Amino acid sequence: MTVMRRSASRLCRYAVAAALATAAQAYAAAASVAEAYADLPAGRVLYLDSGGDGEAVVFMHARSGSSLLFEHQIEPFTRAGYRFIAYDRIGQGRSMPAGTRAADSRPELEQLMDHLDIRRFHLVGVAAGGGAALEYVVSHPQRVASITIANSIGNVQDPDYVALGRRLRPPEFERLPLEIRELGPSYRAADAQGVQRWLELSARGQQPGAAAAAAPGGSGGVPVTFAALGALRTPTLLLTGDADLYTPPAVLRLFGQHMPNATLVIVPDSGHAANWENPEAFNRAVLRFLRKHARRR
Repeated sequence: MTVMRRSASRLCRYAVAAALATAAQAYAAAASVAEAYADLPAGRVLYLDSGGDGEAVVFMHARSGSSLLFEHQIEPFTRAGYRFIAYDRIGQGRSMPAGTRAADSRPELEQLMDHLDIRRFHLVGVAAGGGAALEYVVSHPQRVASITIANSIGNVQDPDYVALGRRLRPPEFERLPLEIRELGPSYRAADAQGVQRWLELSARGQQPGAAAAAAPGGSGGVPVTFAALGALRTPTLLLTGDADLYTPPAVLRLFGQHMPNATLVIVPDSGHAANWENPEAFNRAVLRFLRKHARRR
């Protein structure tokens, strides 16, 4: 009984601290980034940009949300001196595809970077955004200073890996509520307010009738295979949550076997949204990695 009371007390303290941190970070985030639209050949893209002359770190969001789900990253990354950029991938959030297919075949990510006159940047892709980020970097490694792939199945096309995914995520899995599939049990137990906000922001990222794949965020024409990833020389951080049902630690280690130069990090008490569930650990790991691979001035 004493252990249960202590555990409940810890959960209560965690929930209160998390709620206060969320409010503070949301306020800081709103003050430090600007929203704008870029009219690109691929469509009209909503992006967040802190500006400044720091190295650009571009965040690509999951299929279950939009750039709004990076509110816990804005203040720590801008305070560390980086230029924070996140955008709604076309077909999600407030980014809409062009009415007709454009002759410009550059990926939407590259179109946005060219629009912002950013030649080289760090890339952080979460979940489906991580798959799009890998698609981009295997085709355009010269543009990417480093890449962080978080909580992502990676869009790897090897048949054995695709079969592994079917075993992990059978049809019954997709019928579970979104928060059960994507948020870890520790977070759901400790922070009901955070879960509710995540669900609200995730819902705002969906466009009824719009296909998220209308213009792939990272596609560059080269399939993502373990062979292609093994040949990648871009500094890479692979990260997942200890309770991620999509990319459990065993799958992250499988990636590590094929990418021996990558750094692997397991975020505790987190499911498929580590940047939201445990932002302190996520931000610390990514910032440490970025400092290691920062541009020499």
